[in-house]
Amino acid sequence: MKIKNLIVLGSSLAALGVVLGAFAAHVLDKQLSAEELSSFQTGVRYQIYHALALLILTVLPLNNTRTSALLFVCGTVLFSGSIYLLTLDRLMGISLSHLGWITPIGGLALIAGWLLLIRDAIKS
Repeated sequence: MKIKNLIVLGSSLAALGVVLGAFAAHVLDKQLSAEELSSFQTGVRYQIYHALALLILTVLPLNNTRTSALLFVCGTVLFSGSIYLLTLDRLMGISLSHLGWITPIGGLALIAGWLLLIRDAIKS
């Protein structure tokens, strides 16, 4: 993945995270329970953390930053995306509880991205 693409992707995920956080704070706060709102905000936090991680990858002199970036992107989509959908399913009038297994897979992808960076740093 080219540095330019990482910057665009990281910045886009961060901007979307801010939009979703504002949406949660100003719109969803009246429609979701405190527990649901907290879950949604967890998705936002992890999305922004990994958007920033993508931006940091652009300056790291390591070998596997592309693989870590891919794991961060996939993990964010699966982890945060599934949390958003699971939190909003009641408001959308559909049951998405069968998608609950996707969240931990996304979390594992995020962890794998970080572990790969640790391995790279130790080897370099």
